[in-house]
Amino acid sequence: MDTTKIGFIGLGMMGRGMAHNLLKAGFNLMVWNRTASKVDEFAAAGVKVAASPADLASRRDIVLVCVSDTPDVEQIILGEDGVIEGIRPGTLVIDHSTISPRATRRIAARLAEKEAHMLDAPVSGGSEGAANGTLSIMVGGPVEQLERAMPYLQAEGKTITHVGDHGAGQMAKLVNQILVVVTQLGVSEALLFAQAGGLDLEKTLDAVKDGAAGSWMLSNRGPQILRRDWRPGFTIDLQQKDLRLVLEAADELGIPVFGASLVFNLYRALQAQGLGSEGNHALVKALEHISGIEVGREA
Repeated sequence: MDTTKIGFIGLGMMGRGMAHNLLKAGFNLMVWNRTASKVDEFAAAGVKVAASPADLASRRDIVLVCVSDTPDVEQIILGEDGVIEGIRPGTLVIDHSTISPRATRRIAARLAEKEAHMLDAPVSGGSEGAANGTLSIMVGGPVEQLERAMPYLQAEGKTITHVGDHGAGQMAKLVNQILVVVTQLGVSEALLFAQAGGLDLEKTLDAVKDGAAGSWMLSNRGPQILRRDWRPGFTIDLQQKDLRLVLEAADELGIPVFGASLVFNLYRALQAQGLGSEGNHALVKALEHISGIEVGREA
Protein backbone atom coordinates (compact mmCIF):
# COMPACT_ATOMS: atom_id res chain seq x y z
CA MET A 1 0.00 0.00 0.00
CA ASP A 2 1.32 3.44 -1.00
CA THR A 3 1.62 5.58 2.15
CA THR A 4 2.96 8.67 0.36
CA LYS A 5 1.05 11.81 1.28
CA ILE A 6 0.11 13.84 -1.78
CA GLY A 7 -1.52 17.24 -2.16
CA PHE A 8 -3.34 18.81 -5.09
CA ILE A 9 -3.66 22.55 -5.65
CA GLY A 10 -6.06 23.84 -8.31
CA LEU A 11 -9.46 22.19 -8.77
CA GLY A 12 -10.57 23.92 -11.97
CA MET A 13 -11.61 22.49 -15.34
CA MET A 14 -8.60 20.17 -15.53
CA GLY A 15 -7.49 19.79 -11.91
CA ARG A 16 -10.86 18.62 -10.60
CA GLY A 17 -10.86 15.48 -12.77
CA MET A 18 -7.19 14.78 -12.08
CA ALA A 19 -7.66 15.05 -8.32
CA HIS A 20 -10.70 12.76 -8.49
CA ASN A 21 -8.63 10.14 -10.31
CA LEU A 22 -5.93 10.31 -7.63
CA LEU A 23 -8.61 9.85 -5.00
CA LYS A 24 -10.15 6.90 -6.88
CA ALA A 25 -6.71 5.30 -7.09
CA GLY A 26 -6.63 5.23 -3.29
CA PHE A 27 -3.88 7.78 -2.63
CA ASN A 28 -3.71 9.79 0.60
CA LEU A 29 -4.91 13.12 -0.79
CA MET A 30 -5.13 16.68 0.55
CA VAL A 31 -6.46 19.60 -1.53
CA TRP A 32 -6.44 23.39 -1.66
CA ASN A 33 -8.11 25.78 -4.07
CA ARG A 34 -8.27 29.55 -4.31
CA THR A 35 -12.08 29.45 -4.72
CA ALA A 36 -12.92 27.68 -1.48
CA SER A 37 -16.28 26.27 -2.66
CA LYS A 38 -14.50 23.98 -5.13
CA VAL A 39 -13.08 21.89 -2.28
CA ASP A 40 -16.53 21.06 -0.89
CA GLU A 41 -17.10 17.89 -2.92
CA PHE A 42 -13.67 16.60 -1.88
CA ALA A 43 -14.25 17.44 1.77
CA ALA A 44 -17.57 15.59 1.57
CA ALA A 45 -15.63 12.53 0.35
CA GLY A 46 -13.37 12.70 3.40
CA VAL A 47 -10.41 14.44 1.76
CA LYS A 48 -8.36 16.72 4.01
CA VAL A 49 -8.47 20.41 3.06
CA ALA A 50 -5.39 22.60 3.64
CA ALA A 51 -5.56 26.14 4.97
CA SER A 52 -3.06 27.44 2.39
CA PRO A 53 -0.48 26.18 -0.11
CA ALA A 54 2.18 26.53 2.61
CA ASP A 55 0.07 24.46 5.00
CA LEU A 56 -0.44 21.78 2.36
CA ALA A 57 3.27 21.64 1.49
CA SER A 58 4.24 21.32 5.15
CA ARG A 59 2.22 18.10 5.44
CA ARG A 60 2.72 16.43 2.05
CA ASP A 61 5.52 14.45 0.36
CA ILE A 62 4.38 15.32 -3.16
CA VAL A 63 2.57 18.52 -4.20
CA LEU A 64 0.73 18.68 -7.53
CA VAL A 65 -0.31 22.04 -8.98
CA CYS A 66 -2.74 22.76 -11.84
CA VAL A 67 -3.68 26.42 -12.25
CA SER A 68 -4.14 28.82 -15.14
CA ASP A 69 -1.09 30.94 -15.87
CA THR A 70 2.51 31.78 -15.01
CA PRO A 71 1.66 34.46 -12.39
CA ASP A 72 -0.74 32.04 -10.68
CA VAL A 73 1.93 29.34 -10.37
CA GLU A 74 4.48 31.87 -9.15
CA GLN A 75 2.05 33.15 -6.50
CA ILE A 76 1.02 29.67 -5.32
CA ILE A 77 4.56 28.31 -5.15
CA LEU A 78 6.72 31.35 -4.40
CA GLY A 79 4.28 33.92 -2.96
CA GLU A 80 3.09 34.73 0.55
CA ASP A 81 1.73 31.56 2.18
CA GLY A 82 2.99 29.75 -0.90
CA VAL A 83 4.31 26.22 -1.20
CA ILE A 84 7.90 27.35 -0.69
CA GLU A 85 7.08 28.70 2.79
CA GLY A 86 5.99 25.30 4.05
CA ILE A 87 7.98 22.88 1.93
CA ARG A 88 10.31 20.33 3.53
CA PRO A 89 13.59 19.00 2.12
CA GLY A 90 12.97 16.15 -0.30
CA THR A 91 9.42 17.17 -1.22
CA LEU A 92 8.56 16.92 -4.92
CA VAL A 93 6.46 19.59 -6.65
CA ILE A 94 4.78 18.53 -9.91
CA ASP A 95 3.41 21.44 -11.93
CA HIS A 96 0.67 20.41 -14.37
CA SER A 97 -0.02 24.02 -15.40
CA THR A 98 1.01 25.36 -18.79
CA ILE A 99 3.37 28.26 -18.12
CA SER A 100 6.53 29.95 -19.34
CA PRO A 101 9.50 27.55 -19.73
CA ARG A 102 11.79 30.30 -18.44
CA ALA A 103 9.65 30.83 -15.33
CA THR A 104 9.60 27.06 -14.76
CA ARG A 105 13.38 26.93 -14.62
CA ARG A 106 13.40 29.86 -12.19
CA ILE A 107 10.83 28.22 -9.89
CA ALA A 108 12.75 24.92 -9.96
CA ALA A 109 15.92 26.77 -8.93
CA ARG A 110 14.14 28.46 -6.01
CA LEU A 111 12.76 25.13 -4.80
CA ALA A 112 16.22 23.57 -5.09
CA GLU A 113 17.45 26.19 -2.59
CA LYS A 114 15.03 24.56 -0.13
CA GLU A 115 16.38 21.10 -1.09
CA ALA A 116 13.05 20.34 -2.77
CA HIS A 117 12.51 18.94 -6.27
CA MET A 118 10.33 19.90 -9.23
CA LEU A 119 8.92 18.41 -12.41
CA ASP A 120 7.12 20.46 -15.03
CA ALA A 121 4.41 18.12 -16.30
CA PRO A 122 1.83 19.95 -18.43
CA VAL A 123 -1.02 17.90 -19.80
CA SER A 124 -3.07 17.55 -22.98
CA GLY A 125 -6.41 15.90 -23.60
CA GLY A 126 -9.00 18.43 -22.48
CA SER A 127 -11.43 18.14 -19.61
CA GLU A 128 -12.52 14.76 -21.02
CA GLY A 129 -9.00 13.37 -20.66
CA ALA A 130 -8.70 14.83 -17.16
CA ALA A 131 -11.95 13.17 -16.09
CA ASN A 132 -11.17 9.82 -17.75
CA GLY A 133 -7.52 9.59 -16.67
CA THR A 134 -6.34 9.46 -20.29
CA LEU A 135 -4.24 12.63 -20.46
CA SER A 136 -0.95 12.91 -22.29
CA ILE A 137 1.68 14.25 -19.87
CA MET A 138 4.94 15.86 -21.04
CA VAL A 139 7.56 15.87 -18.30
CA GLY A 140 10.66 17.97 -17.76
CA GLY A 141 13.06 17.42 -14.87
CA PRO A 142 15.28 14.75 -13.32
CA VAL A 143 14.58 11.15 -14.38
CA GLU A 144 14.78 9.87 -10.79
CA GLN A 145 12.01 12.27 -9.76
CA LEU A 146 9.88 11.13 -12.68
CA GLU A 147 10.29 7.54 -11.50
CA ARG A 148 9.14 8.65 -8.07
CA ALA A 149 6.13 10.44 -9.56
CA MET A 150 5.05 7.67 -11.93
CA PRO A 151 2.31 6.06 -9.80
CA TYR A 152 0.52 9.41 -9.49
CA LEU A 153 0.99 10.44 -13.12
CA GLN A 154 -0.32 7.04 -14.22
CA ALA A 155 -3.52 7.69 -12.26
CA GLU A 156 -3.97 10.91 -14.25
CA GLY A 157 -2.81 10.01 -17.73
CA LYS A 158 -2.29 7.35 -20.34
CA THR A 159 0.85 8.62 -22.09
CA ILE A 160 3.71 9.91 -19.94
CA THR A 161 6.84 11.06 -21.77
CA HIS A 162 10.07 12.41 -20.32
CA VAL A 163 11.23 15.10 -22.76
CA GLY A 164 14.24 16.64 -20.98
CA ASP A 165 15.34 18.86 -18.11
CA HIS A 166 13.35 21.58 -16.33
CA GLY A 167 11.34 23.62 -18.83
CA ALA A 168 11.35 20.93 -21.53
CA GLY A 169 7.90 19.73 -20.51
CA GLN A 170 6.56 23.25 -21.00
CA MET A 171 8.27 23.55 -24.39
CA ALA A 172 6.74 20.23 -25.49
CA LYS A 173 3.30 21.47 -24.37
CA LEU A 174 3.72 24.56 -26.54
CA VAL A 175 4.55 22.27 -29.47
CA ASN A 176 1.29 20.48 -28.66
CA GLN A 177 -0.64 23.74 -28.62
CA ILE A 178 0.68 24.83 -32.01
CA LEU A 179 -0.53 21.53 -33.43
CA VAL A 180 -3.90 21.84 -31.68
CA VAL A 181 -4.77 25.32 -32.93
CA VAL A 182 -3.45 24.96 -36.46
CA THR A 183 -5.33 21.65 -36.76
CA GLN A 184 -8.47 23.33 -35.41
CA LEU A 185 -8.10 26.02 -38.05
CA GLY A 186 -7.94 23.30 -40.70
CA VAL A 187 -11.01 21.56 -39.25
CA SER A 188 -12.89 24.87 -39.22
CA GLU A 189 -11.97 25.75 -42.81
CA ALA A 190 -12.84 22.27 -44.05
CA LEU A 191 -16.26 22.19 -42.41
CA LEU A 192 -17.05 25.69 -43.66
CA PHE A 193 -16.02 24.57 -47.16
CA ALA A 194 -18.26 21.49 -46.90
CA GLN A 195 -21.17 23.63 -45.72
CA ALA A 196 -20.75 26.08 -48.59
CA GLY A 197 -20.51 23.15 -51.04
CA GLY A 198 -23.82 21.71 -49.93
CA LEU A 199 -22.44 18.46 -48.51
CA ASP A 200 -24.06 16.38 -45.81
CA LEU A 201 -21.75 17.36 -42.98
CA GLU A 202 -22.10 14.20 -40.89
CA LYS A 203 -21.46 11.95 -43.89
CA THR A 204 -18.49 14.10 -44.88
CA LEU A 205 -17.06 13.85 -41.38
CA ASP A 206 -17.48 10.06 -41.47
CA ALA A 207 -15.77 9.95 -44.86
CA VAL A 208 -12.60 11.76 -43.79
CA LYS A 209 -12.09 11.24 -40.05
CA ASP A 210 -10.37 7.83 -40.31
CA GLY A 211 -8.13 8.64 -43.27
CA ALA A 212 -4.99 10.73 -43.66
CA ALA A 213 -6.94 13.85 -42.65
CA GLY A 214 -8.00 12.34 -39.34
CA SER A 215 -7.06 13.92 -36.02
CA TRP A 216 -8.20 14.10 -32.39
CA MET A 217 -9.53 17.60 -32.99
CA LEU A 218 -11.54 16.50 -36.02
CA SER A 219 -13.02 13.43 -34.31
CA ASN A 220 -13.78 15.13 -30.98
CA ARG A 221 -14.47 18.75 -31.85
CA GLY A 222 -15.84 18.29 -35.37
CA PRO A 223 -19.12 16.73 -34.14
CA GLN A 224 -19.46 19.51 -31.57
CA ILE A 225 -19.18 22.11 -34.32
CA LEU A 226 -21.86 20.33 -36.36
CA ARG A 227 -24.17 20.39 -33.30
CA ARG A 228 -23.14 23.99 -32.57
CA ASP A 229 -22.21 22.84 -29.09
CA TRP A 230 -19.67 25.30 -27.73
CA ARG A 231 -19.20 23.75 -24.29
CA PRO A 232 -15.47 23.83 -23.58
CA GLY A 233 -13.06 21.00 -23.21
CA PHE A 234 -10.61 23.90 -23.19
CA THR A 235 -11.70 27.54 -23.40
CA ILE A 236 -10.68 30.19 -25.90
CA ASP A 237 -9.32 32.30 -23.02
CA LEU A 238 -7.04 29.48 -21.84
CA GLN A 239 -5.99 28.69 -25.41
CA GLN A 240 -5.04 32.33 -25.90
CA LYS A 241 -2.90 32.24 -22.77
CA ASP A 242 -1.04 29.27 -24.20
CA LEU A 243 -0.67 30.92 -27.61
CA ARG A 244 0.76 33.99 -25.93
CA LEU A 245 3.41 31.71 -24.42
CA VAL A 246 4.04 30.21 -27.88
CA LEU A 247 4.53 33.65 -29.43
CA GLU A 248 6.84 34.79 -26.62
CA ALA A 249 8.98 31.66 -26.90
CA ALA A 250 9.05 31.86 -30.70
CA ASP A 251 10.20 35.47 -30.45
CA GLU A 252 13.01 34.44 -28.09
CA LEU A 253 13.99 31.65 -30.51
CA GLY A 254 13.72 33.89 -33.58
CA ILE A 255 11.43 31.54 -35.52
CA PRO A 256 8.22 32.17 -37.50
CA VAL A 257 4.91 30.71 -36.31
CA PHE A 258 2.53 31.92 -39.01
CA GLY A 259 -0.36 29.55 -38.28
CA ALA A 260 -0.30 30.07 -34.51
CA SER A 261 -0.13 33.86 -35.00
CA LEU A 262 -3.15 33.80 -37.30
CA VAL A 263 -5.20 31.74 -34.86
CA PHE A 264 -4.15 34.02 -32.00
CA ASN A 265 -5.61 36.99 -33.84
CA LEU A 266 -8.80 35.15 -34.81
CA TYR A 267 -9.29 34.16 -31.16
CA ARG A 268 -8.64 37.76 -30.14
CA ALA A 269 -11.53 38.83 -32.38
CA LEU A 270 -13.78 36.24 -30.72
CA GLN A 271 -12.72 37.42 -27.26
CA ALA A 272 -13.70 40.95 -28.27
CA GLN A 273 -17.18 39.55 -28.96
CA GLY A 274 -17.35 38.11 -25.44
CA LEU A 275 -16.80 34.50 -26.52
CA GLY A 276 -13.68 33.74 -24.49
CA SER A 277 -15.44 31.22 -22.25
CA GLU A 278 -16.54 29.06 -25.18
CA GLY A 279 -14.62 25.98 -26.31
CA ASN A 280 -11.56 26.49 -28.50
CA HIS A 281 -13.43 24.83 -31.39
CA ALA A 282 -15.54 28.01 -31.58
CA LEU A 283 -12.66 29.23 -33.74
CA VAL A 284 -15.00 28.39 -36.64
CA LYS A 285 -17.16 31.36 -35.64
CA ALA A 286 -14.45 33.77 -36.76
CA LEU A 287 -14.49 32.21 -40.24
CA GLU A 288 -18.28 32.15 -40.26
CA HIS A 289 -18.32 35.87 -39.50
CA ILE A 290 -15.98 36.60 -42.41
CA SER A 291 -17.87 34.37 -44.89
CA GLY A 292 -21.45 34.95 -43.81
CA ILE A 293 -21.99 31.15 -43.69
CA GLU A 294 -22.71 29.11 -40.56
CA VAL A 295 -21.65 25.49 -40.28
CA GLY A 296 -24.52 23.15 -39.45
CA ARG A 297 -27.25 25.56 -40.49
CA GLU A 298 -29.07 25.77 -43.78
CA ALA A 299 -28.58 28.91 -45.83
